[in-house]
Amino acid sequence: MSRITGETITLTTRSRNGLDEGNNPVWEDDEPEQVGNVLIAPGDQSNAAGSIRPDGIQIAYTLYFPRSWRYRSLRGASIRIDQTDYRVVGDPRPYRAGISPTRWNLVVQVQGGDG
Repeated sequence: MSRITGETITLTTRSRNGLDEGNNPVWEDDEPEQVGNVLIAPGDQSNAAGSIRPDGIQIAYTLYFPRSWRYRSLRGASIRIDQTDYRVVGDPRPYRAGISPTRWNLVVQVQGGDG
């Protein structure tokens, strides 16, 4: 029996690092990390005929993170796949415990970094 195995991606999250003069948060990139066993599917995996994306966002990939990855916020994060950088859409949350019977419990959509 064969096992499904994902790919390794590079994830760069962001941390809040104080406030600027206008009282707006200042964000700083964290140290990039390698996340293994991520399933990578092309584009938006929802029904294309019925889906409407706000602000014209086009999903480049839908990623499935493994349960073994220690969850933290991905808001503003970037992900490198095959030497190309993508931005995480929104702030995805993992499935609740017991809902996902597989080794992957976090669906992350990314958009192209060029626009």
